[in-house]
Amino acid sequence: MPAPESPEPLLLIGGPLHQLGRRLGLVRGSNTVLLGLVLGVGLWLVIVVLAVAEGITDRLFEMSVVAAHARLLLVIPLFFVCESWIGPRTTAFIATIAATGVVPPAAKPALDAEVASTRRMVTSWWPEAVCLLVAIWLDVTGLRLQTYGVTGGYDSARSALAFQVYFHVGLTLFRFQLFRAAWRLAVWTWFLWRVSRLDLRLIPGHPDRAGGLGPLEGVHERLTPIVAALSILESASMAESISAGSVTMNAIYPWVAMLLLIDAVLFLGPMLVFTDKLWATRTKGVGQYMGFAARYVSEFEAKWIGNQVSASEHLLGTADIQSLADLNNAIDVVKKMRWITVSPRLLTMMMIAAVAPLAPLMLFEYPVTELAQKFFSRLVGF
Repeated sequence: MPAPESPEPLLLIGGPLHQLGRRLGLVRGSNTVLLGLVLGVGLWLVIVVLAVAEGITDRLFEMSVVAAHARLLLVIPLFFVCESWIGPRTTAFIATIAATGVVPPAAKPALDAEVASTRRMVTSWWPEAVCLLVAIWLDVTGLRLQTYGVTGGYDSARSALAFQVYFHVGLTLFRFQLFRAAWRLAVWTWFLWRVSRLDLRLIPGHPDRAGGLGPLEGVHERLTPIVAALSILESASMAESISAGSVTMNAIYPWVAMLLLIDAVLFLGPMLVFTDKLWATRTKGVGQYMGFAARYVSEFEAKWIGNQVSASEHLLGTADIQSLADLNNAIDVVKKMRWITVSPRLLTMMMIAAVAPLAPLMLFEYPVTELAQKFFSRLVGF
C-alpha cells in the first residue's frame, strides 16, 4: 500500500499583518523576524529620537522604565522569532504522522479537513481585528495587564512626547502581539485536540517512546522564544517595581513558581490531549508484547532447556538467544512508553527559557562587585 500523501502545510502565520509584511518585503516565506524587528526596534528608535530631541534621554534610560525597552527590543521580536520557527515544524509534524501511518489512510481525509479549517482560522482577518480592538480598548480605558512594573499602563506623570508614543503606541502594539500569539496558541491547541480525536494508530514499540507522536515535541521546542519573552517581560517589570521600592526581593519566589506553572499550562498543556490514547496504547501494548514473550519463552525453554533440539543443531551461534535478547529490549521500550509526549529534554529547554531571564533580578540582592569579591575570595582560599 503506498504511503499517504503529506497534508497541506500548516504554518501558524497569516492574517492582515502577515500580508502587509509580505507586501512591504519584510516577510519571506515563513520568516517574519524582520517584520518583528521593524515593529519593535523601529518604534524604539523613534522613541529614542524623540527623547533626544526633547532632552530627556536621562529619564528614558532609568531603571524605572527598563520593561518598556524590554517590550520593544526583545519581547516583540521574540514573538516573531517563535512564529518563524514553529511554522516549518508544524508542517513536518503533520506530514510525519500522515506518512508513518499514525494517521491511517482512512482518517487522512479528516486530517486534511482539520488542516484546512485551522488554516482558515489562522489566515482570517477578524481575529487580528479583535486583538487590535481589545489592545486599543485597554489603552483608552487605561487598564493594566500585570501586577508589577510601572510602564505596563499609562502614567500621566510622564507627559513628554517620547513617553506618550510609548504608552499609546508601543503598549498597544505589544498587547496586540500578545493577544495575537495567544490566539494562535489557542488555534494550535484546538487543532491538536481535533487530531487526538481521530482514529490514530499509535505504535507501542516506537523508538520515540511516544507511539509515533515524537515530532510533536519538536513543535513545542520552538515555543521557547515566547517562554523566554514572557520571562524577560516579567523580570523587567519586577525590576521596575523593586527599583521603585514598591516590592521586595521576597516577592520574587512565589511569583517565579506561579510563572513556571503558567508556562507549563500554556506551552506543555496542549500536548496532554493525547494522554488518554497514549495510556491506552501502552496498556494494550504491554499486554500484547508480554503475551508474545510468554509464548516465545515457552518454546525457547522447550527447545533448548527441555532438550528438544536435534543433535545437528549447535547452541553456539544460534539466533534464538539473540532473538530472546532483542525481545527483552522491545518489551523494555514498550514499558517505558510515555503517557505524555513531554520528554525530559523538552522540560529542560522550557525550564532554562523560563528561568534564565530571571537571573538578573538576583543582582538587586547580590551586586556584581559583591559577587565578584566572594568568587575570588573562595577561588584563592581566603
